[in-house]
Amino acid sequence: MTIHVSPRSHPVLVLNADHRPLSYYPLSLWSWQEAIKAVFMDRVHVVAEYDVAVRSPRLTMALPSVVSLKSWVRPSRTPTFTRFNVFLRDRFRCQYCGSPQDLTFDHLVPRARGGLTTWENVVTACAPCNLRKADKSLRAAGMHPTRLPWRPSVHDLHEAGRHFPPGYLHESWMDFLYWDTELEP
Repeated sequence: MTIHVSPRSHPVLVLNADHRPLSYYPLSLWSWQEAIKAVFMDRVHVVAEYDVAVRSPRLTMALPSVVSLKSWVRPSRTPTFTRFNVFLRDRFRCQYCGSPQDLTFDHLVPRARGGLTTWENVVTACAPCNLRKADKSLRAAGMHPTRLPWRPSVHDLHEAGRHFPPGYLHESWMDFLYWDTELEP
């Protein structure tokens, strides 16, 4: 079947050479254009295809839905400290009240008191809890995080990401993705 294919449609799941996703959150996806370019540059194997094709004057090609890299990419061993990764580590929940709304991050030892912005000193907090704690110590604020902060591994973040499947999952991807659908984020 040949139809008009918009540039944002038909994302392609990208697997490492061992057929594991490069990342779960965000899910390792390419546009169909990037995937076709990688096919022609002989950098990937096509593992599964959509029932949609693109045409040129000389070629008709089914759009890949899953590709695997021909060369294995070594995953990073240490995740970058980012606001998003802190939220992911803490499962997008305030570590004081459990709210998933209006998230920020809080320094357990406030920066005003010499606290550093490190994995071990920062937790996800909703704005009301962060404002309530302000620049006080945990004891002075009478607040205690559900879980103490810790430095996650890349594996830890991948596992946490499995609790948050994206809104779109094509059926051809399901053999390669393992989402924890019984637990709420």
